Amino acid sequence: MEPRIMGVTEAVRNFRSVIDDVVDSQRSVVLIRDSRPQAVLITYEAYARFQRLQEERERDVLSRFDRLVAKMASRHGDFSDDEVAADVEIARQEVADLVQGKVGSR
Repeated sequence: MEPRIMGVTEAVRNFRSVIDDVVDSQRSVVLIRDSRPQAVLITYEAYARFQRLQEERERDVLSRFDRLVAKMASRHGDFSDDEVAADVEIARQEVADLVQGKVGSR
């Protein structure tokens, strides 16, 4: 279902009915300010589902990364622990940034 588009001022004036509509219709509302989307109103259930999916995605990415690091460590045992730890920390931060949306496409 397409979200409803609404200006922030209109949403504030009609806040109770906007919330009721989001809950009753299960339809999100995109709030616009200065002709640009600023926020989205969604049901709590939709928010909880999004949070669960985000947490699962993060766990999956980190798990796959840990497996890759272990595989690499088994193949490249001639590096010192400090070298490996430094590389792992850099890679973990890059993955965390990617998961959090801080890294754009390169």
